[in-house]
Amino acid sequence: MAIKHRINNFIRAENVRLIGPEGENFGVTLTRDALRKALELGLDLVEISPNAVPPIAKITDYGKFLYTENKKQKIIKAKTHTVEIKSLQIKVGTGDHDLNLKAKKAAEWIREGHRVKIDLFLPGRTKYMNEAFLKERLDRVFKLIPEDFKIAEEPKKSPKGLTAMIERAK
Repeated sequence: MAIKHRINNFIRAENVRLIGPEGENFGVTLTRDALRKALELGLDLVEISPNAVPPIAKITDYGKFLYTENKKQKIIKAKTHTVEIKSLQIKVGTGDHDLNLKAKKAAEWIREGHRVKIDLFLPGRTKYMNEAFLKERLDRVFKLIPEDFKIAEEPKKSPKGLTAMIERAK
C-alpha cells in the first residue's frame, strides 16, 4: 500500500507549515513562496501531513523521501505480530495422555503469543450432559497447561459443544 503525497504544484493549500531540508522550521508561509524556496535549493516540496491545519510541507528530494517512508513502513510491518486463533478439540472421553499432549501443544501456542480456542466436542447424547460436569472436563485441560494464561472467553455453549478461549497472561 503506497501512500500518495502531493508534491510541488499539486499542493492545493494556500499556506503550509514549512520544514526545511535539515529539519529546520520556517513557520507558516505561502505555498508559492515555499515552492520557490524548494526550487532554489533544487529539491521538491512534499506535503507530509495534509490533514494538519495548515498542512505541513517539507523541502526534500522526493525520491529519497519515498525511500525513507517505505523503509519506515517495512520496519513497522516487521514489528507487527499477527495473533492467530489456534484450535484444540477434545471430547468427554479423551484420555489423560492425549490431554497432556494437547495441553503441551496449547502451551506452545500461548508461548508464541497466539490465542487458543478449546472445543469440548459433544457428539450425540453427550450434548445433554450436566453442564457443571462438562465445565469440570474443560478445567482439567486448563490445569494441565504448563504456561501462564488467562481465560479470554469463559466456557460457553457452541454448536459443537462447549467452547473456551485462552490467551497469554500479560
